[in-house]
Amino acid sequence: MNKIKKFNVKDDRNLSMLMDFYELTMANGYLLKGFGDKIVYFDVFYRKNPDGAGFAIAAGLQQIIDYIKNLKFSEEDIEYLKEKNMFSEDFLKYMKNFRFSGSINAIPEGTPVFPNEALITVKAKAIEAQLIETMLLITINHECLIATKTNRIVRAAKGRPVLEFGARRAQGYDGAVYGARASYIGGAAGTATTLSEQMFNVPASGTMAHSWIQFFGDEFEAFKAYAEIYPDACTLLVDTYNVLESGIPNAIKVAKEVLEPMGKRLKGIRLDSGDLAYLSKKVRKILNASGLEDCKIVVSNSLDEYIIEDLIAQGAKIDVFGVGERMITAKSDPVFGGVYKLVAVEEDGQIVPRIKLSENAEKITNPGYKTPWRLYDKETGKAIADVITLAHEKIDENKEYTIFDQENIWKKKKITKFVARKLQVPVFIDGECVYESPTLEESREYCEKQLDTLWDEVKRFVNPHKYYVDLSMELWHVKQELIQKYRVK
Repeated sequence: MNKIKKFNVKDDRNLSMLMDFYELTMANGYLLKGFGDKIVYFDVFYRKNPDGAGFAIAAGLQQIIDYIKNLKFSEEDIEYLKEKNMFSEDFLKYMKNFRFSGSINAIPEGTPVFPNEALITVKAKAIEAQLIETMLLITINHECLIATKTNRIVRAAKGRPVLEFGARRAQGYDGAVYGARASYIGGAAGTATTLSEQMFNVPASGTMAHSWIQFFGDEFEAFKAYAEIYPDACTLLVDTYNVLESGIPNAIKVAKEVLEPMGKRLKGIRLDSGDLAYLSKKVRKILNASGLEDCKIVVSNSLDEYIIEDLIAQGAKIDVFGVGERMITAKSDPVFGGVYKLVAVEEDGQIVPRIKLSENAEKITNPGYKTPWRLYDKETGKAIADVITLAHEKIDENKEYTIFDQENIWKKKKITKFVARKLQVPVFIDGECVYESPTLEESREYCEKQLDTLWDEVKRFVNPHKYYVDLSMELWHVKQELIQKYRVK
C-alpha cells in the first residue's frame, strides 16, 4: 500500500459540543449538588448483533482517542451556554477550564465482539463521564456497524477483493469518510473515497463513470482516450450501451490497438448493471478467447453478502466486487444499538455497583466495574466463550473453570486446558493516553487473525451458533442481589 501523508480534517472542527443537551443539564446539576468530582463508571455495550449475525467487529477507538485528546470548550461554547440562561456561573467557569482527567479501557479495533460485553469502560468524574457519552456512542455505533457489515460482505466474496464504493449514498460526508475507514478494518481492500486515503491511508482507486463514455459520444474513442492517459491502470466500464455487442468488443479493440503496442495490458472491465452472473460468464469466455485471460472482471450494482453469495454459487466469473450503498449504510440493519450505562459509583473509597432494571430482561444491565475475558482452547486456538468478571477477579488458566447459563444456572460446563485473555486494554489513565495506536493496516490484519479464532458455525449468515458470553459467579450474585433490592414488591 502506498504511504500517503495523513491529513486530519478534524483539526478545523470543534466537536466538543456535539452532545445531547441533557448531558449539560445533568453535568450542571452534579456540580451544583456537590457531586461533580464523584468517580463513576460507565460501560459502552450493545444488545443485539446486526443482521442476526453471530458477532460484531469493534471499530472507532482511534476517533474516540482523538476526540478525548482534543476535548475542550471554546469561548464561543461558553457564551452559547451562558445565553441559554440555564447554567450556573460555577458551571460555566468549570467548562472553561475543562479537561478530561479520567481513565478509559477499551477493546481494540478489529476484535470480534458480542452483545452485553463492554466495548469501552469509562472511569471518571461524574461530569466528565457524562459529557463524553454522545460522542462515544456516535462513533462506536457508526464504525462498529460498518465494519461488521463489511466483514459479512468480504466473507461472502470468499477471497475475492471487495472495494467500498458508497460515498455518494452515505449518510453525510463523515458517514462516507469514516465509513470507508471502518470498512477497511472489516476487510475491504480499498475505497473510492479519496479523503479516506488522505486521512487514514485507506487505499483509494477509481476509473470512470458512464458520463465519460457519454461525453465522447463514441464508446471506442472514450475507451481509447482513457487508455492513452492511464495505460498502467486501465479498467473500462463496458455497460453504457450494450455489454456484449459494443462494450466488450470496444474494450478488446483498445487492448489490442492501443495498450498492447505500448507494451501494456488491459487491467480490467467493469459491469454495473444487468444479470451479473450471466454477463460475467459470457465476458470471461470472450476475453479469454482474445488472449486477455489476465483481464479482471469487476462488478458493482447494489450488492450485498447474499447477492454475492448467490453470484458465486451460480458460477459467476467475477474477480472483484465493488459494493456501495448496502455496505456504507448497512442498509439491511442500519442501527447498531450501542448504549452507555452507569454501572458503579465510588462511595467512601468503595466501588458500589449500580443496575438498571426493566420489564424486558435483555435490558437489565450488568452492574459493577468489570472486565470481559475471552477463553481459548489451548489445542485448537478457537474461542470457547467470553466471561465477564468483576475487575478484581482473576481467571487462573492452571485451574479448571466453570461457565454457566445465566438464566438456567444448572447448565454448566467445566473448561480445562485453556488460555484466558482480557479483551480490554488501558487507553487513558488519569487523563493521559497510554495506548500506542496500531496502524489501520495492523488493525485490519488483527481483525482477520481474530476471526480465525471463531468457529465457522458462529460465522454463519443464517442462524449462527450462539456464542456464550457468561458472567462470573461472583458477578452473577451481585446482579441478583441488586435485582432483588430494587424490585418493586
